[in-house]
Amino acid sequence: MTEIIGVRFKSGGKQYYFDPQGQQVAPGQGVIIETSRGLEYGECAQGNTMVEDEEVVQPLRPMVRIATDKDLETVEKNHEKEKKAFTICQEKIAAHGLDMKLVEVEYNFEGNKILFFFTSEGRVDFRALVKDLASVFHARIELRQIGVRDEAKMLGGLGICGRPLCCASFLDEFQPVSIKMAKTQNLSLNPTKISGTCGRLMCCLKYEQEAYEDAVHRMPKNESFVETPEGAGNVCQVDLLKETVKVRLDSAPETPKCFHNCELRVIRNGKGKRPEDYVEPPAQELAKLRKVTPVEEPRTLTGSVNAALAGLSAALEEENAPAQESRRSRSRRRKSGGEQQPQPQNRKEEAKPAQKAGQPKAPRGEGKPRPESRPKPQEKPAPEKPAAEGGQANAAGEKKRPRRRYHRRPRGDKPQNPNPQ
Repeated sequence: MTEIIGVRFKSGGKQYYFDPQGQQVAPGQGVIIETSRGLEYGECAQGNTMVEDEEVVQPLRPMVRIATDKDLETVEKNHEKEKKAFTICQEKIAAHGLDMKLVEVEYNFEGNKILFFFTSEGRVDFRALVKDLASVFHARIELRQIGVRDEAKMLGGLGICGRPLCCASFLDEFQPVSIKMAKTQNLSLNPTKISGTCGRLMCCLKYEQEAYEDAVHRMPKNESFVETPEGAGNVCQVDLLKETVKVRLDSAPETPKCFHNCELRVIRNGKGKRPEDYVEPPAQELAKLRKVTPVEEPRTLTGSVNAALAGLSAALEEENAPAQESRRSRSRRRKSGGEQQPQPQNRKEEAKPAQKAGQPKAPRGEGKPRPESRPKPQEKPAPEKPAAEGGQANAAGEKKRPRRRYHRRPRGDKPQNPNPQ
């Protein structure tokens, strides 16, 4: 087993592996690495990892040290020098009249070597430019011609999808992309729609190519002769993403019908003549090809959901516990005759004077003296009156009092004073 760390020298660049020399490095830490160009500053992308010896290309270059504050200051100074060198180099290119476009300038960590990256449609003789730049910077000068894809990776930007460019974000290496991929995926062959910012075919065409190739092998081609649950016919359209096929049936060629790939039985794949000895199977046998969608059973609560509900009910009980305890304590005080008085339940109790604190409740019968009970006087029987005077008698022999009649007095009349002064 060999211990390694992964280091990137540029954001979104390729990841290289080095020997940490027994030091523990965390992802995101700056490190100083010994490379073929000398000492370089990089950022750790993968911490200490043990891998098999066969997976490592020997010999591994060692890590010199973890970057210090002084090393970070050196990197910042180099970035400031790069901006000045970019402006000077552009002026020299215009002075020499060279057909080249400067893209980026890069200083190494030690500052004794400068790399100039440029793009050009053809070969450029820049020997005089190198001598002129060396006399200005007094360092080793290297001019490197790159392609338009590398230019887009260095400059960065946003693609037509609205996200940062893949090459500037996570792509370590460029993969070959061909126009055949666009044809396989049934994309528009308009160059403006399938080309990226660099002017070449978009790298994302490669991402789904394997899935499309697998779907092409499983699905029938156009003009294939197939059997469907509704009869035989020819394929007129194929949708690789949905895995559906439109078939023009022999019984109704004017209205193509859509079927899933699993509902088809291919008799002839691709263009060609229909088999002469072909006999269409009966409708009952063709109906067996129809796809049956299983009915989903109603979902039940899983154990985790039940546990969550049980925890929620327990939390609610804990919240209600203080209120229940206070109610119990009040009921105990009421029973024991404590300081707190019960609330009056009607108006008669409200009218009673409140009991003083600390005074024991008087037992029933010892409080307010009751008045002596007096015997109820016996009612004297009413004197009997004749029926003519007192009214008519009822069936039980009792007489009723005569009904009094009241007359309403008019508003204008006033009662006369019976005792005038």
